[in-house]
Amino acid sequence: MRSPWSAALCCLVLQALLQPGRGLNVCTSGSAASCAECLLIHPSCAWCAQEVFGRNQTLVSRCDLVQNLQKKNCEKRFIEFSTSHVQVLKNIPLSSKRSGFVWDRVVQVSPQKISLSLRPGHQAQFSLQVRQVEDYPVDLYYLMDLSLSMKDDLATIRNLGTKLALEMGKLTSNFRLGFGSFVDKNMSPFSYTAPKYQENPCNGFKLFPQCVPTFGFRHILPLTDQVDRFNQEVQKQLVSRNRDAPEGGFDAILQAAVCEDKIGWRKEAYHLLVFATDDVPHLALDGRLGGLVRPHDGRCHLDDQNEYSASTKMDYPSLALLGEKLAENNIFLIFAVTKRHYVIYKNLTALIPGTTVEILDQDSKNVIQLIITAYSNIRSKVELTTSDPPEDINLSFTATCQDGKPLPGLRKCADLKLGDTVSFDVSVETRSCSSNNPKQSFTIKPVGFEDRLEVAVTYECDCGCSQNAQTNSSICSSIGTYTCGTCHCEPGYLGAHCECQEGDGNSMAVSACRESEGKQLCSGRGECSCNQCLCYESEFGKFYGSFCECDDFSCARHKGILCSGHGECHCGQCKCHAGYVGDNCNCSTETASCIAEDGKMCSGRGQCVCGRCRCTEPGAFGDTCEKCPTCPDACGSKRDCIECRLFGSGRLADNQTCQRLCKDQILTVESLKCGGGPDALMVLLAVVGSILLVGVVLLAVWKLVITVHDRREFARFQNARWRARYEVVRPPLLFLHFLSLIEVEQNPNSPTFFSLEQEATLFGRHYLSWFFFFMVTSGQEPFSDRRLVSFQTAVSQTRPKNQNQKYFNDPTGGKCMCYHSSKHKRK
Repeated sequence: MRSPWSAALCCLVLQALLQPGRGLNVCTSGSAASCAECLLIHPSCAWCAQEVFGRNQTLVSRCDLVQNLQKKNCEKRFIEFSTSHVQVLKNIPLSSKRSGFVWDRVVQVSPQKISLSLRPGHQAQFSLQVRQVEDYPVDLYYLMDLSLSMKDDLATIRNLGTKLALEMGKLTSNFRLGFGSFVDKNMSPFSYTAPKYQENPCNGFKLFPQCVPTFGFRHILPLTDQVDRFNQEVQKQLVSRNRDAPEGGFDAILQAAVCEDKIGWRKEAYHLLVFATDDVPHLALDGRLGGLVRPHDGRCHLDDQNEYSASTKMDYPSLALLGEKLAENNIFLIFAVTKRHYVIYKNLTALIPGTTVEILDQDSKNVIQLIITAYSNIRSKVELTTSDPPEDINLSFTATCQDGKPLPGLRKCADLKLGDTVSFDVSVETRSCSSNNPKQSFTIKPVGFEDRLEVAVTYECDCGCSQNAQTNSSICSSIGTYTCGTCHCEPGYLGAHCECQEGDGNSMAVSACRESEGKQLCSGRGECSCNQCLCYESEFGKFYGSFCECDDFSCARHKGILCSGHGECHCGQCKCHAGYVGDNCNCSTETASCIAEDGKMCSGRGQCVCGRCRCTEPGAFGDTCEKCPTCPDACGSKRDCIECRLFGSGRLADNQTCQRLCKDQILTVESLKCGGGPDALMVLLAVVGSILLVGVVLLAVWKLVITVHDRREFARFQNARWRARYEVVRPPLLFLHFLSLIEVEQNPNSPTFFSLEQEATLFGRHYLSWFFFFMVTSGQEPFSDRRLVSFQTAVSQTRPKNQNQKYFNDPTGGKCMCYHSSKHKRK
């Protein structure tokens, strides 16, 4: 518990800071020379208009705090002190449901008109309530891209009117439907302009040889409750063709928005503009490719045939112009685009207020569900927008949505139901007085609503005593104007009663120009004349104060900008504008950037500080603290709602916010079939088995690779071995004949045998030695004498040509010629 002594100490410190004459009181340090200047210094400053004031004091400022002026014997009736105030001029209660009578006024915004009297620096606050009534009329204009790529979509929506009216009839009893189409500007390079394409741009296109001429925008059916007419008009339409991929859809949107009379928009109805396309739009400055340098004027240009007549005369409209005209005519724009262009149009919604984007199927089969979803989203949120606020006025909003919690810096509420009432607290502050127009006005209204709040503004910059000013008054030595207790001397004269001239040496002691003993005269920033400091001029700003001790350029800066551009410098301190705080006014109080997708501030896991989320939940991170791996799961976060709605217990059971906070659908079941937890032993065995299996597979693969490699190497070795043996030890071809002896060895009943001696005599021992060498190297045992095959019958009958040559028949059928010199030749 805080000690009462600490509270008392804080009060003493605050009182000390506000004491005059010490350089810390913002009122006395401002050196105000008039009542109007005093009121501009700070909203707590007051002015004493009493003629006799501070006679027994050497230096007394008429601009001070009210309590200080009273202590200085200034009568209350002479104290000029004004504040900002609000006056409600028109306040009709909110309606609960749309009446069936047309003349009944439906009120969705309260109050409807107020007046603000603003003193610079002082905030005026008021509240604004918004309620969306049930069964409110709806006007829907279907704007369709009729380029060639949308031919399948055109066939799909031929009966759209009947089905859409049936579904919208569940949401409102007063529904009207209209239709329009667009392609692109009928000029190069956006379309085909050759003569053969004028009547039929699809000429020569084999897939679709017939289509209508290119057009910019064509208004076909005004808003009507006769949905059969919609079906009839759609069935008459044919597609066209343009050259480039982007379409001229923004031309069509602008014409559909500003041509109120021809489209048929009703004032007391929701205005929905459905924009269906499968490609990106042309933007401003694209028209210069075709020589269109004239910017769009934002006006209606539909001719007698309800076609856009300025399509080839003006450029495409800009996003700013488009958003302005949609807001002026209270139109909700729904982008129905294909999936591949969703991101592009999603980015456009951030630049055009009151727009939403939905994904359209390739053949527009989901268009009805798309419209119903978009309309439900529109009706579930309220967002305030301002129109033409004065430049010197700052507005700050605090939203109180269905949960009853104030959200500073937020001007939008979401997840609303029809009939929910939301409140917005608005703070208005002016930084200066408007010299051009002391009376100004602006409007505040929800996006897409016809209802609005009109705000009239007047400035409290003049004091009441200034109306009794006396020129050339005797009080001012007849050379000045007496007003609000002071003299405003003519140029060249100084003093409380204009009794001195500038540079007069007969003035009093210069001690009156010192802030304290030992300080420089006029703080070294001016000169003392007639007991007053005349401050020097500076190229950086202005010196001011009773002793020239203050300036307007020595305050804190942010990125080199004085007071971050969001405040005014007063005697070394930044006076921040509304919506900003901090020593250098760089901290914004807006909290819109801290709202997460679920509508909660920083996802309920942090605080919004200077427009950014500072996550306080351990483990939470992200721009809106939306990421938090260690935070409770969905079951834990929904526990309070389940206890409240199903069992009537829990933290939310005792208040009335349960139904508003807990909107999730809750399903109850008799029993849950939940799988048991994993078996630790089975998990372990599975892991070990997987490791072993992988190891075995790897070993088998390795063994197979090694085996194949070894076999290839062995085969290569064997081949090299036989090739080497054949080259080194090559017997005569005659001894190849002895290979037949292997077969004869198996047949001992051979008819004729030779002995070794006879073989030696017949062939010579030289050949016989080759034979034995062959037998040994081939691993065969030498033939026995009786087993040798006789070659007697094999000897040829042909006699040799000389005695050194013998012929014999090879058992394989060839003839061999044998030489004793071991030379041989195959015949």
